[in-house]
Amino acid sequence: MSSQTEERIVVGMSGGVDSSVAAALLKRDGWQVIGVMLRLWSDPGTENRCCAPDALIEAREIAGQLQIPFYVVDAKESFYKEVVEPFIHSYAAGETPNPCLSCNRLIRWKFLRSRASALGADKIATGHYARTQTLPDGTIQLLKNPDPEKDQSYFLHLLTQDDLRSTVFPLAELTKTEVRQLAKEYSLAVAEREDSQDLCFMGQGDYRKFLRERCPESIQPGPILSQDGELLGEHTGLADYTIGQRKGLGIAGPEPYYVLQKDLRQNTLVIGAKGSSNRREFFTHEVNWISGNAPQEPFPAEIKIRYKSQASPGLVAPLKDQGARILLDHPLPDITPGQAGVFYQGQICLGGGTISLEAP
Repeated sequence: MSSQTEERIVVGMSGGVDSSVAAALLKRDGWQVIGVMLRLWSDPGTENRCCAPDALIEAREIAGQLQIPFYVVDAKESFYKEVVEPFIHSYAAGETPNPCLSCNRLIRWKFLRSRASALGADKIATGHYARTQTLPDGTIQLLKNPDPEKDQSYFLHLLTQDDLRSTVFPLAELTKTEVRQLAKEYSLAVAEREDSQDLCFMGQGDYRKFLRERCPESIQPGPILSQDGELLGEHTGLADYTIGQRKGLGIAGPEPYYVLQKDLRQNTLVIGAKGSSNRREFFTHEVNWISGNAPQEPFPAEIKIRYKSQASPGLVAPLKDQGARILLDHPLPDITPGQAGVFYQGQICLGGGTISLEAP
């Protein structure tokens, strides 16, 4: 990262090792760094792990150690409206949403860019593991991080050209191991802090309990059927299950059963043998094309259907109204409505949208 002496930048800080090292690297390279933590909504009685009291204390201490200003911005109301409510509605619609996706685009970038502008900064920075490159025509591409285990471009596929134009990724070329080593070299107290995998706004809570409290009408018992329509048992509520789930079905058979389908209209759960849900075709809606221009013709790409899944080759055919039809070269199991289908060509993340099994 080249020196940008005297240029001001706002970095999103969470009290974790990634954002702390990002701030340290920016300070090293001569930026005028300003740390900002977002206060996000959490289920009453819990703390949002992204801004829990201990995380706030650690972020403030890191900012003091780096001798940079530090601010806390209240984003609770917007977070609930833009992230939590759609999460509830998505489950009520029989989907399995990923709230981190909408949080990045609608909360983190929105609030950081707004705060940056108010503080006289043109740039923001985060601790995400992703890279960018600028083409001769000025288009900015989003690229994978070199560490396949930590690459987070999947979570950033909703960003626009304006977002990327104002964003710096200090960890662009680094692996997690290298980031932890840098934290030790900078004597940052968070060097060994573990990454959290839980939904941030529930603390350690169970999303099923959360949905029963917030949207009880979406959790209604109903029949469990085989693919042939045979009644096998009763489910506790469609939101309690995800496509591909094996454990917790409570039904014995000659071979393990897996969740194949959630029929919202009939309130039925369809189960069957492993591989029975494999499919080559699915759709995405509300597609964001990072370049700002939707392709006019079908094109080959690698498609990820979950953050930790391997990208699979296939054909992406853009449709009207921000939709796309995806035809995979080889069928995949567990293609789950509500998750994101993200398109790649090599290292380049082209964009993506929300998975649906029906045409948008």
